[in-house]
Amino acid sequence: MTDDPLAEAGYLDVPSEQGGTASRGWWDANADEYLDEHGTFLGPADFCWCPEGLREQDAHLLGDLTGARVLEVGAGAAQCSRWLVGEGVDVVATDVSGGMLAAADRYDAQVGRTTPLVQADARALPFAGGAFDVAFTAFGALPFVPDAERVHAEVARVLRPGGRWVFSVTHPIRWAFPDDPGVAGLTATRSYFDRTPYAEVGESGAVLYAEYHRTLGDHVGELAAAGFVLDRLVEPEWPAGHDRTWGGWGPVRGARLPGTAIFVTHLARAPPEGGPAPYERPRVARGRKG
Repeated sequence: MTDDPLAEAGYLDVPSEQGGTASRGWWDANADEYLDEHGTFLGPADFCWCPEGLREQDAHLLGDLTGARVLEVGAGAAQCSRWLVGEGVDVVATDVSGGMLAAADRYDAQVGRTTPLVQADARALPFAGGAFDVAFTAFGALPFVPDAERVHAEVARVLRPGGRWVFSVTHPIRWAFPDDPGVAGLTATRSYFDRTPYAEVGESGAVLYAEYHRTLGDHVGELAAAGFVLDRLVEPEWPAGHDRTWGGWGPVRGARLPGTAIFVTHLARAPPEGGPAPYERPRVARGRKG
């Protein structure tokens, strides 16, 4: 855990630069605790898209990967990539957190596989243009930066034209409700259009953790600006008999509200020289949660 005690947590306006870099330190400090809590569900070498338990072996959202070169962004401990290695796929896993990548090394030793790992910020990928056929992330990178359009632009740069980009995020509608898996999480208490991030700030004043909300329209606008076409939006239903709770996910809310959105896209055009024009969010009034 961090040695900067928590002083404030909630929907806070925080400096974008601090918020965008906080995730590396948070995941370094909390990697072991996170995996102790969720590692059994995720497995050391399994491809799980979301807390609803949708697996790639059943969903096939990445398509036919025969002969494809695949990139995982925000891989955490690289469970998804490790599963792909076991399927004979040429894959590289990246994450900004050294703590998570150290856990990935331990998982490799546990299952007897070698997963190519690269430490990198998803907004500055260290790969040549057009190097990959498919890219994906399962709840990685995008929620933790204020400038997700930079992630999409980098993925567009390293994908070949026509390449597939698939990512899962918290379903945007969830941000209007308390992060509670029970009945208390079924009553909207915030505006869906309030994009104030959830942040945790230490006694030093430093941002320790930040997570950013984007509406469905924001996600689609950012994708289009980077040259992607949305092929499919998957909203996994909560499976019968699945009684695990994970943060705000659980069977009570899952029966009534979508918890995850998975965007399946392809790159229709190469990004223009100098990068795509940024997506500009609509100007709306924002109000901090009371």
